[in-house]
Amino acid sequence: MSEQSPATKWHTRTETPADVPIVREITLAAFPTAEEAEILDGLRRDPAWIDGLSIVVTDGSGRVVGHGVATRGYVDDSPVLGLGPVSVLPQFQNRGAGSAVNRALLEAAQQMGEPHVVVLGHADYYPRFGFERASTHGITVPFDAPDDAVMAMTLDEGKPLPTGVMHYAAPFGV
Repeated sequence: MSEQSPATKWHTRTETPADVPIVREITLAAFPTAEEAEILDGLRRDPAWIDGLSIVVTDGSGRVVGHGVATRGYVDDSPVLGLGPVSVLPQFQNRGAGSAVNRALLEAAQQMGEPHVVVLGHADYYPRFGFERASTHGITVPFDAPDDAVMAMTLDEGKPLPTGVMHYAAPFGV
């Protein structure tokens, strides 16, 4: 898996145990608080964790510069994936590394037969991957969030998005 940006060829791969410390450092650097890193630590110990859906992105020299994960969630009783957290070292942001890891995650999820993904993220960023406003499909979240920041997509056109409340893995605390 790889994605080309104007200056860098990004490579993606499944996270290995050796990547865990650097992924934590990347997550801490990418966000203003430690909350996302703590959520990620909790997800690693949670039954919602899905092997193969924790992806790192590396630069041309093999340096890990970003990471993304998708874990089990539910819209009411229907299994879906919750995408995130997705983190990129600040000096590599806005250069295609995040897009590479998101595309690799969605591809891996589709290959695993996962039908749907929900994300809480930037409304101007995630639609490029096929996400749409979740509320237009009858999906809500059990917390206050801007309506346009909660998005969903189907990975299997034969299975329409379910309707109901999104239930994230326990480490998200919602």
